[in-house]
Amino acid sequence: MPLFWRIFALNAVVLAAATALLLWAPVTVSVPVVFTEALVLLGGLAVMLVANALLLQVGLAPLDRLTRRMATVDLLRPGQRLPVAGQGGVSQLIRAFNDMLARLETERAASSSRALSAQEAERRRIAQELHDEVGQSLTAVLLELKRAAERVDDAEVRADLRHAQETTRESLDEVRRLAHRLRPGVLEDLGLVSALTALATELSTHTGLSIRHRFQPGLPALDEQTELVVYRVAQEGLTNVARHADATQVEISLRHSEGVVALRIRDDGRGLGLAHEGAGIRGMRERALLVGATLDLGAAPTGGAEVNLLVPVNGNGD
Repeated sequence: MPLFWRIFALNAVVLAAATALLLWAPVTVSVPVVFTEALVLLGGLAVMLVANALLLQVGLAPLDRLTRRMATVDLLRPGQRLPVAGQGGVSQLIRAFNDMLARLETERAASSSRALSAQEAERRRIAQELHDEVGQSLTAVLLELKRAAERVDDAEVRADLRHAQETTRESLDEVRRLAHRLRPGVLEDLGLVSALTALATELSTHTGLSIRHRFQPGLPALDEQTELVVYRVAQEGLTNVARHADATQVEISLRHSEGVVALRIRDDGRGLGLAHEGAGIRGMRERALLVGATLDLGAAPTGGAEVNLLVPVNGNGD
């Protein structure tokens, strides 16, 4: 039923009930109106208004649900649909809203895929330039400093050159570390488990965090894009712990059960609290959507935060 006729029918029910009461009820109106008669009329009006309000509330309840969903919908959490019943105007509106959400989710997934692919290509380009250009330049400077230190007789100047040599070596190591984070070559060469192990070891070395990793043996093979998504989510999750959680211990695990590969990152820090999701977490959600995975964030049993990424393995080469 169209919305106009639904509202009309609800009001007609109230007016018909009021008319029936006037026809069959022993009610008379004097001129001038007696106080008791006015009281009865006002009471009847109040009953009509209350009944009309209740009926309209019931009739327009689907619109209220639609309004609440429109205010809270998040395209990074797909599948948020409203139930559709009947063929009336409200049902058609809800059905159109659900179809619009499906189109927006599809377009968002496609645009995110293009953006993240471009981002990974840019990461590889920058990593390659860091390795080839900056890395080689620093290596050349390091060799020149070494030769200069060997030719200098002055002990003080030689000490300064040795110090500059160590500084250059540290800078070279930092450039290589940045290039590795931008383009995880170990992921391409040795696979996901080795890449996650290297990531946890590197982060533990540079931050002092105690990171335990538990990777179930015999994990099913994942395609290249899925492995990259799992690695980037783990990288972002561990980085967030190091920067914001004030944690001392972190556990990262990877396991397989019931057609799902599950990545879990759990820390003993201060937890999520009431903090809003930043660009990092939203980026993790966008990456998860690319491979049909589910990302959940919540409180860990240890009192900190917990990140769970559930990746379906059907169709991923298992």
